[in-house]
Amino acid sequence: MNEPRRPLDDLLLYRLSRLVAVAGSMVIKICEGRFGITRREWRLLAVLASRGELSSSGLAEHAQLDRARTSKAVGSMVEKGLVTRSHAAGDRRQVLLGLTERGRDMYDELFPVVARINAELMGTLDADAAARLDESLARLQAHAEQMVSRAVLPKADRRRRGAQAG
Repeated sequence: MNEPRRPLDDLLLYRLSRLVAVAGSMVIKICEGRFGITRREWRLLAVLASRGELSSSGLAEHAQLDRARTSKAVGSMVEKGLVTRSHAAGDRRQVLLGLTERGRDMYDELFPVVARINAELMGTLDADAAARLDESLARLQAHAEQMVSRAVLPKADRRRRGAQAG
């Protein structure tokens, strides 16, 4: 007799992904509809606003995006007048990315909107539950980072499209 399959809802990562998809859709619609930026551009804008000038690879690392997607989004943000590229003092090879005044203004207008969405979502929890969730998320994040640092994983190869290794 076959063992019954466990539902996806038993998986933490699936549940978190669904939460982000539902709640994040409000942020995406606001970003795209009201501000004319993508979700990825919002993430990069927020990282630059909180961290200051960064190299492209530093920005990708802090935003947890691959370099190619970061580069494409940065190009779009430069065209929109949100981000500047400048050379680091004493090293013309290193390019630093920073927010323009327009980028800073957009962040200052958009961040409170996103913060309100987050606050409303967290408002469903009492103070003790919110503190436990915060502690739990910090522990899960730290453990996930440890898992990744010691894991031996295959390199992603999207060309194989699910083909079994041989």
